[in-house]
Amino acid sequence: KINKISILDGRKNPKIIKSLLEKGYDIDRGAILLKDNDIFHGAEAINKICNQINNPSGKLLKLLSNIFKSDKRTNLLFPFLVRARRFALISKGVPTSLV
Repeated sequence: KINKISILDGRKNPKIIKSLLEKGYDIDRGAILLKDNDIFHGAEAINKICNQINNPSGKLLKLLSNIFKSDKRTNLLFPFLVRARRFALISKGVPTSLV
């Protein structure tokens, strides 16, 4: 469980996505974590999120958080996650780009 986190759907928040893109953060290239005044993008965002998971609610979340708590593993595996996400979206007929 992560305290005080909100997950926003980029497709339903185009103003936020546009603002982030103007700052150089492309949601199509990876997750974005907004924490206080800091912005984390891609592998760094996933790593930060996983390092905040204190008590995983299930076995899969426990496995993923343990894998992605490591900077090295996150940087190695993150490009594959992005590709897998694109493949899943394409297979569902969902556009892969928000911009």
